Amino acid sequence: MSVTRLKNYVNGQWVDPPNAGTLDIENPSSGEIVARVPLSTAEAVSQAVDAAHAAFPAWSNTPVARRCEHLFKLVGLMQDHFEEISRGVTEEMGKSLPDARAEVKRALENVEVACGMPTLQQGDKLIGAAADIDGEVLRVPVGVFGMIAPFNFPAMVPFWFMPYALATGNTYVLKPSEIVPCSQQRIAALIHEAGFPPGVFNLVNGDKVVGETLLANEKVAGISSVGATATARAITEACAKHGKRCQAFGGAKNYLVVMPDAKTDQVVRNMLTSCYGCAGQRCMAASAIACVGDETYQTVVKEFLAASKEVIVADPLDPAVANESMVMGPVISAAAKSRILGLIDTGVKEGATLALDGRDIRVPGREKGHFIGPTVFTDVKPGMTVERTEIFGPVVVITKCDSFDHAISVINSHQYGNGASIYTQNGYYARRFKLEAQYGMIGINIGIPAPVACLPFGGMKASVYADIKAQSKAIIDFFTQKKIVTERYWAEEA
Repeated sequence: MSVTRLKNYVNGQWVDPPNAGTLDIENPSSGEIVARVPLSTAEAVSQAVDAAHAAFPAWSNTPVARRCEHLFKLVGLMQDHFEEISRGVTEEMGKSLPDARAEVKRALENVEVACGMPTLQQGDKLIGAAADIDGEVLRVPVGVFGMIAPFNFPAMVPFWFMPYALATGNTYVLKPSEIVPCSQQRIAALIHEAGFPPGVFNLVNGDKVVGETLLANEKVAGISSVGATATARAITEACAKHGKRCQAFGGAKNYLVVMPDAKTDQVVRNMLTSCYGCAGQRCMAASAIACVGDETYQTVVKEFLAASKEVIVADPLDPAVANESMVMGPVISAAAKSRILGLIDTGVKEGATLALDGRDIRVPGREKGHFIGPTVFTDVKPGMTVERTEIFGPVVVITKCDSFDHAISVINSHQYGNGASIYTQNGYYARRFKLEAQYGMIGINIGIPAPVACLPFGGMKASVYADIKAQSKAIIDFFTQKKIVTERYWAEEA
């Protein structure tokens, strides 16, 4: 079977980057090679940035409604190819089809929100700021922006940023993850079909060379990125060094707090999707459960373990299970599996109880896949490695807290502050939780408190290195600069 070699999309054309090696892209369920991606050189990145820089003057002067016409066309094209894109995400990343469809839907929703830019980008006016003087704030585009994307949401995460950048009049260079570049390759073809002028959107494949070149290029005004906290910190430092705007979203350890009055049967069902969706490889995945009170702890442990054992672990594209609501596919790579298994071993050595061991799971016919079954640690104490570390796999830790205040103390002591949820019917505790939990995204009886596209997305503490969050109206300030105009006019003499 022939293997497709991917290309870069630069200045409105598909191109092979100069002097680039390639990287094999595998289906993590089967180990089969599905594509080869070029490892672009610094020269190839510079060509894309130059194209975006040259396209900026005309694009920024294009009326905002005309810019959004292309986005409206893109919405229609993505809807027409919705299932194709979703299946592509599953093939290269390994998540279930329902999860992939939800991802592509959220990408679409971000384009739809960005289509409202004629309203979102409006400035402010103050008549009579002083005697016969008016004041005005204009939000104007900045220039070329870049994005360094993660592997876990290959279709969605770039859409937290890119549609808003284009709609505000900026031009763009996207670096997909070299592990999962196929989805954005397909979407870039739809962007081309939507009729954006050459150079407005560019896609450059490759490894860290591409990212480092974008960070250093003086024509790039700002960078958005999503990845591990160490990577986010390094990108932030590089942007500061080179005088760029920066949004760098980092790691997470998302807690679910269960109060004694929680509806346990519904809670456990809700937890499964949160903990095991995408095999735990998402920044909003819950990977820690804090139970308030011994009775709550015992009940949750018993019911969560029983439910975890029923999770289907399989190739998500297997027709027999493809449309099941709770299918868990593989982790992304052999290296990721090895790292996760090492952390499970560490948890055992540190004294946590391995109540459910998913290390030896086998999927018939998919022996080369990178599967780990649902894994649960109980008797976990704050400060253990498995409690402190973002494992990024289907590993859940459960701890017991004496009270609501104790639970708040435990979760707030964590270095990460991405998302946290509480399960309760008590409005008093729900209100205290959303005010006191030091997390950027809060859920009340919601396992995955990921905001819809018209609301901001982003955490706190070591989960984010940015002042401006992703998506929605909030991101407009990242992609525009404000001009403040103070003006008056004298009457003409007769």
